[in-house]
Amino acid sequence: MAKTTKAYILFAAICVVATLLVGCQGCKKQYTVVESTALGTFVQVKCSPTITKTELYDLVRNIDTEAKESMSIFEHGSQLSKINRNECDSLDSHIMANLALAKRYYELSNGYYDVTVKPLTSAWGFAAKDEKCNKPNIDSLLEFVGFDKIAINDHRITKSDSRVQVDLNSIAKGYVVDLVAEVLSKRGVESYMVNIGGEIRCKGMNPEGSEWHIGIETPYEGNFEQNSLEKIIPVSNCAVATSGNYRRYYTSEDGLKVCHTINPKTGYSVLSNLLSATVVAPTCAEADAAATMFMAMGSEGGALELAKQCEKDYGWSYYFIYADGEGYRVECSARFR
Repeated sequence: MAKTTKAYILFAAICVVATLLVGCQGCKKQYTVVESTALGTFVQVKCSPTITKTELYDLVRNIDTEAKESMSIFEHGSQLSKINRNECDSLDSHIMANLALAKRYYELSNGYYDVTVKPLTSAWGFAAKDEKCNKPNIDSLLEFVGFDKIAINDHRITKSDSRVQVDLNSIAKGYVVDLVAEVLSKRGVESYMVNIGGEIRCKGMNPEGSEWHIGIETPYEGNFEQNSLEKIIPVSNCAVATSGNYRRYYTSEDGLKVCHTINPKTGYSVLSNLLSATVVAPTCAEADAAATMFMAMGSEGGALELAKQCEKDYGWSYYFIYADGEGYRVECSARFR
């Protein structure tokens, strides 16, 4: 159960959410816009012009560097990589924040969301820059997978088994979106849209003076067009994240489809008729992790039932796309119907 877009490795992990701006071109305001890369995927930031393009580039670059040094499983020297190799046990503020939210979702999903899934994602070939298709010994790997096998005390992590490893890909990208957004807010930026690999947080209004319009892609296998949209949703002052299994997958030697979302209970890919899950939440870290959580649960694990409960309890909104014969079926919050 790894998460989300990482161009191609990170970018392909989720259903990319395309940002569309619609409205009267004649009344369009001039916003500061930068397009860059972070966490191995694309970045697009649009905001009201109270910050220069150079300042915006520097902001994104500095946060990206800090995030990689902390949470990346692809950077050998990152803090998380050292923890996974048992070279240290100290947790910085970023890892602490992500693990706290991960624990909440682990409990909320009854174990379907689990960031200690790295031994499984590695074995299946989804936690390395050079992906490999292996035939893992699932039973042996499951012995050291489980959030209950780690404990956090005084900014230090303790493992019940030294082979336990943590993968924060399902939450870190959304968390970085939040970091960028929060700095913009502190600098007095009243309107912005931060998009990192399809994980989005927005505030205020778009250049046309209306809500931001976010596109949810049609989840057919191999869809890399980013403009084949199933739905466009208007949002503001919130975050949007989508997870899906129609991009990042491969076919095994046995002819079976192996997807990047791994069920930590079984050790195998989650294959269900739930094709993509979009979540709208106050922060992008919440939306990012929740979208992965629902995909990990799938149609058989009660994802829709939990989404409805989370809407009541936390005010989230959801948009689920299911395979239905040769077409699609949508289950969503009333605001998106």
